[in-house]
Amino acid sequence: MRSVAASNGAVGLAMVWSYCGTAYAPADAISAHMLLVIDVGNTNTVLGLYQGATVVHTWRISTLQRTTDEFGLLLIQLFAHEGVPASQIRGVAVCSVVPSTIYAIEKATRRYLKLPARVLGKGADLGMAIRVDNPHELGPDRVVNCIAARSRFQPPFLIVDFGTATTFDAVDASGAYVGGAIAPGLQISADALFQRTSRLPRVEIMEPVVPIGTNTVSAMQSGLFWGYVGLVDGLARRCKAQLGAGSRVPCIATGGLANLVGRACAEIDDVDEHLTLAGLRLWFDQKPVEEST
Repeated sequence: MRSVAASNGAVGLAMVWSYCGTAYAPADAISAHMLLVIDVGNTNTVLGLYQGATVVHTWRISTLQRTTDEFGLLLIQLFAHEGVPASQIRGVAVCSVVPSTIYAIEKATRRYLKLPARVLGKGADLGMAIRVDNPHELGPDRVVNCIAARSRFQPPFLIVDFGTATTFDAVDASGAYVGGAIAPGLQISADALFQRTSRLPRVEIMEPVVPIGTNTVSAMQSGLFWGYVGLVDGLARRCKAQLGAGSRVPCIATGGLANLVGRACAEIDDVDEHLTLAGLRLWFDQKPVEEST
C-alpha cells in the first residue's frame, strides 16, 4: 500500500490522535452533544460516536434480527461501558443494507434515546450525481463511502469496501458516481472452500510469511490471502485505467478486512476502516431531517 496524504480539517478538540485516516479523541476530551452513526451490514453492524468530526468510540457487533428492546438495551449497555450518558447523544444517522433491521433501530432510538433515527433511504439528496442504470439498486453504504472519500480526495477516485461482498466504487473526474464491481468477500471465499471440499479444513485468514505453503493449512492461507490480493489489485488497476484518462486515481480501502488485506495491495493508497461512519456523519450534518426519509 502506498501512502497518500489527506487533509482532515480542524476537529475542534485540542488533543486528537489519528488511526487509518480516522480521528479519535482521548477520553478526557469527550463532552456533550455527540452523534451516533450506525452502519448495518449483512454480517456485522458498526456503530460510532462522533463529537464534531472526531470519532470517540466505535463498536462492531453481529447483525441479528433484534427486537426494539434488545437493540435499545444493547445501545445503553455500550454507552454505559464507555461512561457515556445517553443524554449526550444529539442525533442518530443510520444506513442499512438489511432493510428488516431498520424498524427495530428506529423504534429503539425513539424509546431509549428519545431521538428519531435519520435513515439514509432511497431518493435522498446526496449532493452527488449517480450515473448508473438503476440508482435504486445502489446500497446506501456505497454512497456514503463516496461522500466521505470526496471530503479527503479530489476525484476521480476508487473505493474498495471489504465486507461480506467486496465492492469497488468509482467516482469520475466530475465527482459523479459512475458504477463499480462486486466480488465475493474473502470470508465467503474461505467458507466455500471449506464447505465444498471433503478434505480441506476451515482455516484462519491471515497473511502468510511466504507464498509457497508447505502443508495444507499454509497452502490454503496463501491461496486465500495472496489470491485475494491479486483479485483486488487486478480489478482496481482496470478500474483506475477506465477512470484515469492519464491522471492519478487514488484508491481507498475500508471495511472489516481492510487493515489486513488492503495494506498488502499495491493499488490501494489509503486505508480507513470506518470510512462509512465518516460518510454518515457528513451526510447527517449536511442534510435537513426531511430529506432523510
